[in-house]
Amino acid sequence: MIKHTYLRSVETRNSKLETRNSKLAEARRTSMRAIFEFRFSSFDSQSSIVNSLLLLLAAACLGLAGCSSKEGAEPGPVVTVQVAAAQKTTIDRKATSEAILYPLHQAAITPKISAPVRKFYVDRGSHVRAGELLAELENQDLEGAAAESKGAYEQAEAAYENATKATLPEEVQKAELDAKVAQEELDAAQKVYDGRRTLFEEGAIAHKDLDDAMVSLTQAKNTYQIARQHLQWLQGGGRQQDLKAAAGQLAAAKGHYASAQAQLGYSEIHSPIDGVVTDRPAYPGEMASSTSPLITVMDLSQVVAKAHISQQLASSLKAGDAATISAAGPTPVDLPGRVTLVSPALDPGSTTVEVWVQAANPGERVKPGASVRLDIVAETVQNTIVIPAAAIITGSDGSTSVMVVDSGNKPVAKNVKVGIRDGDNVQITEGLEGGEQVVTVGAFELAKEDPDVLEKTKVQVQAPASKEKGEEKD
Repeated sequence: MIKHTYLRSVETRNSKLETRNSKLAEARRTSMRAIFEFRFSSFDSQSSIVNSLLLLLAAACLGLAGCSSKEGAEPGPVVTVQVAAAQKTTIDRKATSEAILYPLHQAAITPKISAPVRKFYVDRGSHVRAGELLAELENQDLEGAAAESKGAYEQAEAAYENATKATLPEEVQKAELDAKVAQEELDAAQKVYDGRRTLFEEGAIAHKDLDDAMVSLTQAKNTYQIARQHLQWLQGGGRQQDLKAAAGQLAAAKGHYASAQAQLGYSEIHSPIDGVVTDRPAYPGEMASSTSPLITVMDLSQVVAKAHISQQLASSLKAGDAATISAAGPTPVDLPGRVTLVSPALDPGSTTVEVWVQAANPGERVKPGASVRLDIVAETVQNTIVIPAAAIITGSDGSTSVMVVDSGNKPVAKNVKVGIRDGDNVQITEGLEGGEQVVTVGAFELAKEDPDVLEKTKVQVQAPASKEKGEEKD
C-alpha cells in the first residue's frame, strides 16, 4: 500500500511539471517573435507606436510566463513510510547450524549368554529405573552348575580349616615329646643290648637272649627316627606347604563357585540406567543371542544435539556457551542449553568441528534422531546501536546505508557500517549515534530517487499493521 501511494504521488508531480514546462516554452516563443518584429519595423510610418506596443506585449508575455512559473511551483511529494528507532541495547553474535539429536545416555543391553527368553517384564515405552529387572532367560542348567560348584567350595573350605588347625603349637610340642620318649627308649634298648652282649661273651646267657635285645634295639632306633623326622618336618616348614596347597584348592573352588553364580546371574537382564525402553525386538520363547541387543533403554530427560560447524565459527565457541535447540513441527519447541563439547580435532571427511549442546527435555518433547537447529551465542555485545535489518540498504558496490527521518519529516541518506547480525536485528558500528528514526518500509523506493527530488520529498510515518489485522486479511 505504501509503495502504491508513493507511485501515485510521483505521477501527479510529473504531470504538473510537464504542464508548467509547456507554458514556459510558449511564453519564450511569443517574446522572441515580438523582439524580431521590433527589429524590422523601421519602415512603418507609425513605428514608434508599434514598437512601444510590441515592447509592452513582450513584457506582458514574460510576466505571464513568470507568473505561470510561480503558479506551477508545487510542493514536493509526500511518501508514506514506516520507521523504527535506532536503540542502544544488547545484541548476540550467534553460530547457527543444523544438528541431530541424541539421548544423554543410551544402553543397548546384550545378554552375555545365549538362552531362550523365559519372560519379559517391560514393553516398548516403559519407563524403568537403574537396576530394574527387564527380562529373564531360561537357567535350569545354570542353577545345577551353581549348586555343584557350591558343594565343591564348601568341601575345600573344610579341608582348609583342618589344615589350619594342624599347625597349632600343641602339635609341635607333642612331636618334641614323642621324639624325647623315643630317644630315651633307644638309649635303654642300647644299654640292654650292650649288657647282654657282654654276658653272652662270658657264656652267661644263651644266644637267643642276645638276639631279642638286638630286635628291641632296632625297633627303638626306627621309632626314634620317625619321631625325629616328624619333629623336623613340623619345625622345617613342611606343614606350611600343605597349608598353601589347601588354600589354593579353596581359592580354586571359590572361583568356580563365583563363576557359576555369575553365569546364573546373566540369565536376569537388568537396566543399567534410568530411562525409557525404546526397542525390544524379541518375544518370549525366542533365543536371545549374545551378539545382538535384546533391549534398548534411552535416558530422554536430557538430549544432546551434535552439529558440525565450520572452523571459523567454531573458533569463537567454548564449553559453557549458551545455546538454543529449536525443533520444528506442529508445535515448535525451543530448549535452552549449554555447549558441552567443542571437539579439539577436525572431522577428516568434512574438515568441520563437532560441537555438542546439552539441554533438558521436560516432558520428552523432542525425540532422538530428529533434525534440529542450533543457535549458539558466541559473543554478547552490550550498549551498542541496533536497528531492524529491514532498514539496511545495500548498494551494488556492497556499501550499506539507511534512510533517516529528520525533524522536518525529510528523508536523509546516511552511510553506515554493519556489525553483528542477529535474526531481524543488526548492529551499526559507524554512521548512527542512537535515537534516530530509520525507515524500515519504503527505504528502497526513496533510495532510487535523484538527490534533488529526494531533497524536496517529505515522509508521512505510518504505524505498522497489527498482527490481528494481518490475520483478518489473510
